[in-house]
Amino acid sequence: MPRVFLGLGSNKGDRLHFLQEAFARLASVHGAETKAWSGIYETSPYGFRDQGDFLNAVVEILTDLEPAALHAEIRMIESLVGRTPSIRWGPREIDIDLLLYGSALMETRSLVIPHPGLAERRFVLEPLAEIAPDVVDPRSGKAVRVLLEECPDRGTVVRTSCALITHEQEQTLARRK
Repeated sequence: MPRVFLGLGSNKGDRLHFLQEAFARLASVHGAETKAWSGIYETSPYGFRDQGDFLNAVVEILTDLEPAALHAEIRMIESLVGRTPSIRWGPREIDIDLLLYGSALMETRSLVIPHPGLAERRFVLEPLAEIAPDVVDPRSGKAVRVLLEECPDRGTVVRTSCALITHEQEQTLARRK
C-alpha cells in the first residue's frame, strides 16, 4: 500500500475541534490505516491574507483506495465535519488536501498529485517534515527536508502544544495494528 500524506487545516470556528474531528473520521475510513501524524502548527494565512490564522497538521495513512476514491472520501469527511463554501484560499472550518500518494504523478480536472503547491507552502512542509523528512516529492525528486530548506514562503509557522489526537484515540489506533 502506498504511503499517503494528507494536509489538514482550519481557521474558522473551533479550529482545534475541526482538526480533531477530521482526524477521527480519517482514522475510521475503510481501507485506510493511520500511520503517523504531526503536531499542530499555528500558521499565517496563505494567498488571501485578510483572515484569521490557521491550525495545520499532516497525517500519514496507508491505503488500498485509489486516488480518486480517497479524494471522494476526503470531500465527504470535509462535508461531515462542517465545511461550508468559501472563496479560494478563504476562511474554512476544515480543509483536507491530498499532498502525496506514494510516488504517483497524476493530473485530472479535479485532482493533482502531488499537491501543486506543496513545495511553496511552509505551513505544509513543516508538519510534513516532522513525520516524513526523507519522503521524496516525485515531481521535483527532492526530499521533503530539502523542499523545506528551499521553501520561498516566509509565512509564520509555530508548533503549538495542542494535540491532534486524544490519548484514547491513540490507544485505539495502536490496538488496530
